[in-house]
Amino acid sequence: MIQDIMPGTEEQLAKEMTAGYIGFDPTSDSLHIGSLVPILLLVHLQKAGHKPFALVGGATGMVGDPSGKSEERNLLSEEILNHNLAGVKKQLEKFLVFDPSLPNRAEMVNNYDWFRDMSFLTFIRDVGKHITVNYMSSKDSVKRRLEGENGMSFTEFTYQLVQGYDFYWLYANKNCKLQMGGSDQWGNITTGTELIRRKTGGEGEAFAFTCPLLTKADGGKFGKTEKGNIWLDPEKTTPYQFYQFWLNAADTDAEKWIKIFTFLTQAEISSLLDQHRLHPETRQLQKTLAQHVTTFVHGQEGYEKALADTDKIFANQSAPAESLTEEDLQSMEGIARFDFPAASIYQGIDTVSFLAGTTIIASKGEARKLIQGGGISINRQKVDDPKHIVDRSSLLHGKYILVQKGKKNYYLVSIL
Repeated sequence: MIQDIMPGTEEQLAKEMTAGYIGFDPTSDSLHIGSLVPILLLVHLQKAGHKPFALVGGATGMVGDPSGKSEERNLLSEEILNHNLAGVKKQLEKFLVFDPSLPNRAEMVNNYDWFRDMSFLTFIRDVGKHITVNYMSSKDSVKRRLEGENGMSFTEFTYQLVQGYDFYWLYANKNCKLQMGGSDQWGNITTGTELIRRKTGGEGEAFAFTCPLLTKADGGKFGKTEKGNIWLDPEKTTPYQFYQFWLNAADTDAEKWIKIFTFLTQAEISSLLDQHRLHPETRQLQKTLAQHVTTFVHGQEGYEKALADTDKIFANQSAPAESLTEEDLQSMEGIARFDFPAASIYQGIDTVSFLAGTTIIASKGEARKLIQGGGISINRQKVDDPKHIVDRSSLLHGKYILVQKGKKNYYLVSIL
């Protein structure tokens, strides 16, 4: 979970209880699974006896961070920001211990509280004079934007100073000596450590480390599906959808993610990986990963509901397809989706032509062979006659057909 680390950081953590913080972007009223890595860093920090601070950027959310972006983002109104901040705080309280009786209790801070009354002149006098333009321009996130087609606004250029001042404020007011974040934040974080050093005349010590940015084996963006972000809010991403995301992880991704997103010991993970390499077809690695992360985010109740929904949709093949609600069909994860013209269905079409027409099966010959071999089911009913007709009576909720090829391959066809 460590990408870059400032010299002396490990020694500082071994020496005394240390306060450390991570900033969270309040562009939505829910965090998504991309935020789970920084959340877990704070959880590990607290479990190790240190004090975690979660900083939500009420002020920086009004500015926009250029790190990892090619264009300037939309700025948010104060009303929307406050709504988002409340949602993020509620989520963080599920993972960190805020019990005031603990010496290392978690705290949540909002940088709008210290920027609200600061004038522009005060900022450039007390902060801007300590960091040179040369230093700011040397950061990779700034260099990329300055060399790009769209350039970079002064607003975004000053972002690293604003974030740097966050670190200084927490250092001066909360004795916070450590900042953590994703590897794309390294430039902003080190600006903060430099600002602390300069404002304290070289006496202040501040530390930093970053975690790697996660990628997927298939090149897709971590935490995204065809439907968009995987959110921590069960209203935005149901526990079933959340569970399915982890369950459908590629082997190489699951091997990496089990080490990051669970609290299993090294010995437990090694044993699980050995079992997985011997019997990958059981997908025990993915099942364990999905269980632990779903329980961490949605609790035991959410995990059990995800299992029940999975059984309802996939495992209980004896239950008629008609028992699946429209929401069940629409929320299915890990299955391919196809569209098919309504006119053909209304007239009636043989199953071979239907399968080839949807491109679920590459050719009519292959479709015929699969049907004769007992490898095709329509709406959970085995089809053994290539001349079987698919028509209006085959539609679930008037617009869907559920196709199964073999034991594990599911396809949802929407009739348009």
